[in-house]
Amino acid sequence: SPTFLKLQYPSLYLHHRLIFPTEELTACELETTMELLKQPHHCFLVFLFGLVLLFPAALSWKDAVTHVHQFVIQEASVKRLCKTQHVMTVNGMYPGPTLEIKNGDTLSVKVINKGKYNITIHWHGVRQMRTGWADGPEFVTQCPIRPGGSYTYRFTVRGQEGTLWWHAHSTWLRATVYGALLIQPREGTNFPFAKPNRQSTLLLGEWWNANPVDVVREATRTGAAPNISDAYTINGQPGDLYNCSKQDTVVVPISSGETNLLRVVNSAMNQPLFFTIANHKFTVVGADASYVKPFTTSVLMLGPGQTTDVLISGDQTPGRYYMAARAYQTAPTTRGTTAASAQNAAFDNSTATAILEYKAAPCPAKKQSNPIMPILPAFNDTAAVTAFSASFRSLKEVNIPKEIDEDLFVTVGLGLNDCPPEFGSDRCQGPNGTRFTSSMNNVSFVLPQTTSLLQAYQTDTPGVFTTDFPDRPPVRFDYTGNVDRSLWQPIQGTKVYRLEYGSRVQVVLQDTSIVTAENHPIHLHGYDFYILAEGFGNFDPDVDTGKFNLVDPPLRNTAAVPAGGWAVIRFVADNPGMWIMHCHLDVHISWGLAMAFLVEDGNEVMQTLEAPPLDLPVC
Repeated sequence: SPTFLKLQYPSLYLHHRLIFPTEELTACELETTMELLKQPHHCFLVFLFGLVLLFPAALSWKDAVTHVHQFVIQEASVKRLCKTQHVMTVNGMYPGPTLEIKNGDTLSVKVINKGKYNITIHWHGVRQMRTGWADGPEFVTQCPIRPGGSYTYRFTVRGQEGTLWWHAHSTWLRATVYGALLIQPREGTNFPFAKPNRQSTLLLGEWWNANPVDVVREATRTGAAPNISDAYTINGQPGDLYNCSKQDTVVVPISSGETNLLRVVNSAMNQPLFFTIANHKFTVVGADASYVKPFTTSVLMLGPGQTTDVLISGDQTPGRYYMAARAYQTAPTTRGTTAASAQNAAFDNSTATAILEYKAAPCPAKKQSNPIMPILPAFNDTAAVTAFSASFRSLKEVNIPKEIDEDLFVTVGLGLNDCPPEFGSDRCQGPNGTRFTSSMNNVSFVLPQTTSLLQAYQTDTPGVFTTDFPDRPPVRFDYTGNVDRSLWQPIQGTKVYRLEYGSRVQVVLQDTSIVTAENHPIHLHGYDFYILAEGFGNFDPDVDTGKFNLVDPPLRNTAAVPAGGWAVIRFVADNPGMWIMHCHLDVHISWGLAMAFLVEDGNEVMQTLEAPPLDLPVC
């Protein structure tokens, strides 16, 4: 891929840019390439490299329906912030490879685990119609791929266009095992906006000067919050504002007069992020692989798991402009380069940068001034987040069910477990000698360890899960007020909620102030859903139902439930299988902020889950 070449073989990367005219050279790159071409062996390399790249492209024209890939999970040495870490990667790349398909295409990805950990891959946002075995969450739809094992994920993407992504769904491996999944319009169709001059993908992430698996294991042992990340990243690079990082800062090209499509993904582990570009505005045209009514904004906010597609215009003076990502955190205080939240867990208050560079700008080596820095919102600017979220509308009127068959009210939030008597103080380092936990409707979700939920359901294996997840919290209380401490400790269980095929489902997602109120990005596997309304305080059906947008609500796969507030989602249960719904802050899912829907088969063949593949991993 061009990204891999740029990182590992810069001269080959310039050859690639020269061969493919869609990858235009900046003024500085053109100058460097001309110097290279004065050397005879580089001229021959351009010719040879072109043949190598164009031959498989010609083959793909013959069969443009099924895309076959191989992901090798392997450890690689990656240097960031002056230190080298040995991290898990796909094909030695960090971030992993970008996959590009068209609406209606099929993907076949063989994952070979040459690493030292169990792993699965989740295709975040893909509907997986009847192919739940390919969804990927560990111990939900499959047992993990053990070291030395392999599994091929096979599925077709239908009715989705825009930006999705893929990532590991085992422990905290997704900190470095992730990449973009780009879905272009179906053959013979176009974007619902003018075709952009070029497209660029920006994956926002987090980096630890440690093994992320060790970070979460230590937090699990102590019961405390995990150590915060040491940097945010854009396409794997922290950017100019961090130590030992300036030479590798990501550069995104643009030409004067162009309109370009930026695909922005929040692939961070635990942090909602603001994103902006100095002196440029965004026209938002899509989110979570669904088109939206275009609207203009100067800043984006994405919760982990969410994607946003935006158009930017090359309408500024040619130069270099910082693109910046920084935390959105509903915490009351800051401390140095970190901020402390109410649960005693700090968050990283630093800023990752990339550079938007106009082709006509002088070569960076010849330009002494720094790129222009944007103004970012304050880290706790909930008003900016609320205004941004309220701007989303589906591109057209939608056929949303006006009546519902299943009406759930689900509290989401943190909790504290008392220290078990057999634990020493070193294992109860949460507030006041407790251990952190989290729950939905007072149930802290526990994954099975001997089989997956879907396999247990298919084989009628008893004792793995129960179907009594409550549709209401067991006690009604002032969810966003001063909650009695007797409600801070949930029960543990592997409880799912059963849905008949075709049932019309509404879920009120209510944040709580137990320990602290937070913005929770709630992700539902196997489904998109309409977000009918959002608000603050306790949801009141007598008042808030009148706020529902039943005309053109946005279609998402991850809803950012407001801190101290609520969101209402609605969907039709038309995809049989076992589908986990969880907070996409990985620290929260590791504490149990999850549940699962068991959607039964319908009466027709196309309403039933396909048989499990022969190579499905065994526990």
